[in-house]
Amino acid sequence: MSLLEVAGLGVTHPGPVRAVADVSLTLDAGGALVLLGESGSGKTTVARTVLGLPGRGARVTGSVRLAGTDLLALDERALSRIRGRRIGYVPQDPTAALDPLRRIGTQLAEVLRRHRIARGRRAVHAEVLRLLATAGLSEPERIARAHPHELSGGLRQRAAIALAVACGPDLVVADEPTTALDALVRGRILDLFATLRADCGIALLLVTHDLAAARRVGGEVAVMREGRIVERGPADRVLSSPAHAFTAALVAADPGGPR
Repeated sequence: MSLLEVAGLGVTHPGPVRAVADVSLTLDAGGALVLLGESGSGKTTVARTVLGLPGRGARVTGSVRLAGTDLLALDERALSRIRGRRIGYVPQDPTAALDPLRRIGTQLAEVLRRHRIARGRRAVHAEVLRLLATAGLSEPERIARAHPHELSGGLRQRAAIALAVACGPDLVVADEPTTALDALVRGRILDLFATLRADCGIALLLVTHDLAAARRVGGEVAVMREGRIVERGPADRVLSSPAHAFTAALVAADPGGPR
């Protein structure tokens, strides 16, 4: 059984505005699926609907199942237990995940206590440092004591990733997590996701418009246009020999693509 199964997903916002139409996809445990498309293609709406956050007043049809659990059938209280515990979220801007007024370590400790991952001051502190190290932060003690504004963009994003994986989720949803970073840091963050998949068995659902990011993550790519998936397959095949004209146009317009 696939970890994530989305079948016939439709999302319509008040207006009515159809953001997503008949989207189906699957993602295996420890796998990677990249939702690739231009702004407005519906990729972020798909990701946020997986999180149970399709938008205020949205009408959702179809099904979204995580390890067999129908997420669309759950109320907000049940979904809030799944978010963080079984599904981690990494936003485009890490400041959306981090409280600017509180130290990084304090924020991680709160998540660990809330979900009963660790108990007791020493156990919680040790787990905070372990999580920061897992996120590739070489000075976890210093980072734990720091406020978000004291860190660079890349360090803040790593701290946000540590927060997303604090409860050992089955799935991480990352929405354009490298957009605001320079090329070197982007590569390191994407490699971190690969490490988390290999070492922790965490599946990755990555939303991006960046073909270079899609190539680096690998796995499978689903290309979206106007709310629909127009092409899907292994990243190396889709991004080197696209079958759909829209995908071919994206690849041809990519300055960093193969020539």
